[in-house]
Amino acid sequence: MTARQRITPSLWFDRQAEESARLYTSIFKESRIGNIVRAGSEGREVHGLPAGTPMTVEFEVWGHRFIAINGGPIFKFTPAVSFLVACDTREQVDALWDRLAQGGMALMELGRYPFSERYGWVQDRYGLSWQVMFMGDRPVSQRITPTLMFVGELCGKAEEAIRFYTALFRRASVGDTVRYGAGEGRDKEGTIKHASFTIEGQEFAAMDSALEHLFSFNEAISFLIECETQGEIDYYWEGLIAGGGQEGVCGWLKDRFGVSWQVVPGVLDSMLLDPDPEKVSRVTRAFMSMKKFDIGVLEEAYKGKSGQSKAAEEKKR
Repeated sequence: MTARQRITPSLWFDRQAEESARLYTSIFKESRIGNIVRAGSEGREVHGLPAGTPMTVEFEVWGHRFIAINGGPIFKFTPAVSFLVACDTREQVDALWDRLAQGGMALMELGRYPFSERYGWVQDRYGLSWQVMFMGDRPVSQRITPTLMFVGELCGKAEEAIRFYTALFRRASVGDTVRYGAGEGRDKEGTIKHASFTIEGQEFAAMDSALEHLFSFNEAISFLIECETQGEIDYYWEGLIAGGGQEGVCGWLKDRFGVSWQVVPGVLDSMLLDPDPEKVSRVTRAFMSMKKFDIGVLEEAYKGKSGQSKAAEEKKR
């Protein structure tokens, strides 16, 4: 993308972050590997990674930025979050499907559907879900769109979630909305079959499904919000946990619907990529004691001041 994404999908892998990033950048054209943040000696009791091992791998496909995390076996991908890939031709759909399906599993077989002449929904070898669709003559403003599916107890709450997100985030709007009609299977009339919405200038989609699904949202996919100021961090942190969300650690949280977010200062990456291992170590010690990030404490730790002690104080509060 020409402008840097404000919200970046963050993908939790066991130990395949770099492997997966290289696979995706080989499947999609116009792709590249970006910054790789490597583990230091600090925090090994938490992440379990030997020093020098990639912790996070940034990569870009079709102009869209992702972050792959070497997080361990704790969280697994589910179809509650999938990525809709808008294709220009049927042949492009087939080519992407062939690569993404290798070692994976079809959730909706590749074929013709009422909404597209060529479409398929697939879980790749890592369990990550992709919807690959020929768009026909429909205009495409974004090539890859994160899609949230509300199932189980959350079924019927897609519209509420869209209102929540578009009220909280800037540069937000609601796009096309298709609703279930009477007698469409188990789904309640009027609930969301598919709806698009924009937050921070980026397109997302949401849908309800009353079918029996043995999954929901989890931390395997989170959305990282890059913030420039402490005021922005405070705003998004408090806004996203409002109404029943849950605080996590190291900038992580869950909103009232169970969707995971990371509220992160933009300066953190450059601190962790610094060639001075002592600076990286101090910053790592500081942020690992935090829930909500404190930019001032991180900057003091980076400069070798009292960041660690202030972070410890913050943890006690």
